[in-house]
Amino acid sequence: MKAILSKAKYYLSSITRAFGSNIAVDLGTANTLIYVEGEGILLNEPSFVAVDKETNKIQAIGKEAKDMWGRAPQHIEVIRPINDGVVDNYDAALLMMRHFLKRVANRIRLVKPRMVICVPSKITQVEKRAVIELGMECGARDVLLIDEPMAAAIGCELPVNEAEGSMVVDIGGGTTDVAIISMGGVAVKDSVRIAGYEMDEAIRFYIRDKYHLLIGLLEAERIKIEIGSVLPGDEKSVTITGIDLAKGTPKTVEITSQEIREAIAEPVGAIIDVVRRALDNSSPELVSDIARKGIVITGGGSLLKGLDKLMEQKLMVKVIRTKEPLLSVVLGTGKALEHYETYRRAFLV
Repeated sequence: MKAILSKAKYYLSSITRAFGSNIAVDLGTANTLIYVEGEGILLNEPSFVAVDKETNKIQAIGKEAKDMWGRAPQHIEVIRPINDGVVDNYDAALLMMRHFLKRVANRIRLVKPRMVICVPSKITQVEKRAVIELGMECGARDVLLIDEPMAAAIGCELPVNEAEGSMVVDIGGGTTDVAIISMGGVAVKDSVRIAGYEMDEAIRFYIRDKYHLLIGLLEAERIKIEIGSVLPGDEKSVTITGIDLAKGTPKTVEITSQEIREAIAEPVGAIIDVVRRALDNSSPELVSDIARKGIVITGGGSLLKGLDKLMEQKLMVKVIRTKEPLLSVVLGTGKALEHYETYRRAFLV
């Protein structure tokens, strides 16, 4: 009987390899990335959905929907279905995922794939169930979850299975996840729902309070990318236009890098604090390993100019920005999928 079952499993595995591919998903607040086994990253799109409220029909998904943010007519609602790294609007998230998977399926053949989805460290059981149900409704035969920082560590090629501590900080759009990893598991982990979008909001509030000028989130993001920094040095400025809150008319002002540093000081401080807290909760042996090897930072938020140097100054530990910060999580999720036995302890139960 065992031999028959073993042979059946072998044939089922052969059929899956021949006619389908397993999938890894980085379901992020800012972007959704899909990695297909044997193919690599086949999709990288903003996590946005535009819905016509009058007809309840989808108008756009992904980049096209993001471009409509703040510009769409009143009957069009632009939604971010993933908020702080978890499913915030289930129906919109399901439509978005099905759309993205259909685009991927046009390039490969998918027959009930296994799906691995990365999730924030402090996700609740209810939030876990929502992610699993989302994957199953999209046609997966089973859904596995993996911590985002563990996936990032694998994607950054850290020695996660060795008997030494490796520390990774994943600064995404909605969450900052921190993990100290050793012997294939997470020894210490922490998370805060403060990351790139909170910096954007901080810039909006700063400009509103100082200049009585209202700007959109996408404009705040542009300012952060163009002139944002956390240390004095290469000073820049940018001209922005928004709504004068006193007059209700267009108004243009010039913003400097120094002002942006002031604006984002609080969220940046919160990110550094969660890293410090993880170090404080670690054993002396793990801290010794990290002091020797350094802290690896990844995610879109890690691209903020000077953040690695500021963290070094505050934490007194070498900080290294990974080579592909925007891709490390999905690459690690894909690697864990393709080498399941090697990384089996990385998956959440």
